[in-house]
Amino acid sequence: MAHSSAMSRQISQRTAFALLTAAAVITVAPVMFIIVYTIIMGGGALSWDFITQFPSQAGKAGGIWPAIVGTFYLMLGTLLFALPVGVLAGIYLTEYARDNWLTRLINLAIVNLSGVPSIVFGLFGLSMFALFFKFGLSLLSASLTLAAQALAMVITTSREAILAVPREYREGSLAIGVTKWQTIKHIVLPQAFPGIITGAVLAISRAAGETAPILVVGAAFLMPKLPQSPFDQFMALPYHLYTVAAHVPNMPKETVWGVALMLLIVVLSFDILAAVIRIKTRQGR
Repeated sequence: MAHSSAMSRQISQRTAFALLTAAAVITVAPVMFIIVYTIIMGGGALSWDFITQFPSQAGKAGGIWPAIVGTFYLMLGTLLFALPVGVLAGIYLTEYARDNWLTRLINLAIVNLSGVPSIVFGLFGLSMFALFFKFGLSLLSASLTLAAQALAMVITTSREAILAVPREYREGSLAIGVTKWQTIKHIVLPQAFPGIITGAVLAISRAAGETAPILVVGAAFLMPKLPQSPFDQFMALPYHLYTVAAHVPNMPKETVWGVALMLLIVVLSFDILAAVIRIKTRQGR
């Protein structure tokens, strides 16, 4: 009986391992296929001129340098606005907020915020930032719009990262007379920092690929110069990709896939940077 029970447990364990492995392969395989296919289709278009020149002939010739710079500006602006607000909101919800109707309402609003279609954020940004605050169709309006969209993910991941810090750390700090804010600042946040950075990168990576919100708040197809201030219009890789793929006749397919590959490289660059920061932070602790 004992031998039969042990065999049954081994079979169950192997079956579970096989199912989990299959699920992981099914999850990763489409992503790897998309990356490899994009590299194959667009790798031939990448060159120094394609990366560093301005576009010409409606994007059929020249390069995509303004779109690359505009995308980086957009991601940095989104991070600048979304990260502080999101982290502070996460701290409030985990460390200070009481379990009452207001907190439950805030949590419900955060959940609903993550499900709002991106075009709705675009219309909100147009009404609020471009028209009401009179920022116009600009890089600033687009950054604020994408920050509003990224806020739900930043708050959620920040809250989960803070909750993952062991309660004993807080209790030990408070027991020696340290104030609650000092405990949060010097104990909780450094421990939660890798998780917070991960959430911020996921939010910014999603923002980097958004087309609908920036379409109505300042993105331009062709710009003769780089944006000189936050109030200038800008080019961005996702909008440029959408335009050359859908609205420019006789556009070379290699150029379209080259823009897609460049967008993928920009997003992965931010992901790699976040991974390095995470690793360095953990080593420092």
